Amino acid sequence: MNGQPASTGVGLRPMTDADAAAVLAIYQAGLDGGDASFETVAPTWAAFDAGKLPGHRLVAVDGRAAGRGAGGGVLLGWVAVCPVSARPVYAGVVEHSVYVSPGARGRGVGRLLLAGLIASTEAAGIWTIQAGVFPENTASLAVHRAAGFRTVGVRERLGRHAARGDRWRDVVLIERRSPHAG
Repeated sequence: MNGQPASTGVGLRPMTDADAAAVLAIYQAGLDGGDASFETVAPTWAAFDAGKLPGHRLVAVDGRAAGRGAGGGVLLGWVAVCPVSARPVYAGVVEHSVYVSPGARGRGVGRLLLAGLIASTEAAGIWTIQAGVFPENTASLAVHRAAGFRTVGVRERLGRHAARGDRWRDVVLIERRSPHAG
């Protein structure tokens, strides 16, 4: 999981509290684009930290710029999960978020983050990773499809989006089921 492909110079490592500013800046840049979330403002680090499972938080770093950033390298993106429910029956189901810095898009960062997340959740016995993606976010849908996610359905007019003129937005529900799930 902490490998660094020589072709891209991008590696993965666990997210730490020292990454807070960079993680939240990448998050906000995604929100500012208008097609990442219904949210319009990134949360505080305390709220982010409280809502994400600690064992499944990764950051992608540019190893060619080592020495810059919290753990060496410039942060290019992040992935993290939260439980979908506190009920024990759903203990193996998580919802994930993955964000890539605008300047790092098209470098395989999203693919690398999803691969790391899949390895992490498989090792922990998590059987379903899910997310909701706006249908206009075609790049995200494509990278998820390439990582083995499938479309479960479209939740039509799920919510009103303040960042898009308070208009109703559809959300594509995607999931990846572990091949080891019963």
